[in-house]
Amino acid sequence: MTLYGIGLGPGSADLVTVRGRRVLEAADVVYSPGRLSRSVAVEHVPEDRIGDVDFPMTRDEDELRQAWREAAEEIAPRARDGTAAFVTLGDPNVYSTFGHLRRTLSAFHADVEVEVVPGVSAVTAFTTALGVEISAGASLTLHEAPRGAAPTGPDRMLLFKVTDVPTTHERLVDAGYDVLYGRRLCMEQGETVVTRDPSTLDDRDYYTLAYAEKHDLDSEPATAAFQESESERGSGTRPRAETDGGTQPASEPRSGDECQRGSVSMERAEGEACGDEVPEGPPR
Repeated sequence: MTLYGIGLGPGSADLVTVRGRRVLEAADVVYSPGRLSRSVAVEHVPEDRIGDVDFPMTRDEDELRQAWREAAEEIAPRARDGTAAFVTLGDPNVYSTFGHLRRTLSAFHADVEVEVVPGVSAVTAFTTALGVEISAGASLTLHEAPRGAAPTGPDRMLLFKVTDVPTTHERLVDAGYDVLYGRRLCMEQGETVVTRDPSTLDDRDYYTLAYAEKHDLDSEPATAAFQESESERGSGTRPRAETDGGTQPASEPRSGDECQRGSVSMERAEGEACGDEVPEGPPR
């Protein structure tokens, strides 16, 4: 049969996907690697169908490999005889323990079929939790930043596992970044904290992330001009619309042909931005 790697989302039971919940409910056994993932899984699966697998808190690679081999030995027979699931917070393929299990099964139990059910990752959930927008065309770099690490270089970074916030903060600020922190975002376990003040996060917590953005980035999306226009209206100044072809008063009407050409251009631009291949139309 099959082993399913299921992403439970960022930590709230109601953020498990519909498909993830369906597979959990149908699985003969659901394995959990930790207390937090277990606390989410029990909202969807009876406790007597949950199996625990333990991994040592060590950086010794030989010890970790042995632990993963033992976990695979436990899980593989259950996956052969029925349907088994292994749950992780977030998504199984993003900073997850599931990748170790998948590789171990592939090496020692290649007959076990593995399927992944994606989950809502902190990579995307953080934007809503922190009130941050990553607009089209912007870049975002992911890094881990444990023990005071502070990667620098990219315009925008999402840092995971920020376990020494004051040290990381000092280094990022010195490198020219504005930093916003989130702790236990979208989690039902523990206190959720969103702050720019590193002194409120001086205790260590594995589930702390940071969004770092370089000072004075000139990256406003096109629709930001609407807010500027509202300000101009309030001050009595006639707004002007910026286009690729120059400027014109926003209230000045365009001919039917001009409107049609503008609509076609906008549709082409939106399609290309979304990755569509837009065929060239006949010249107008």
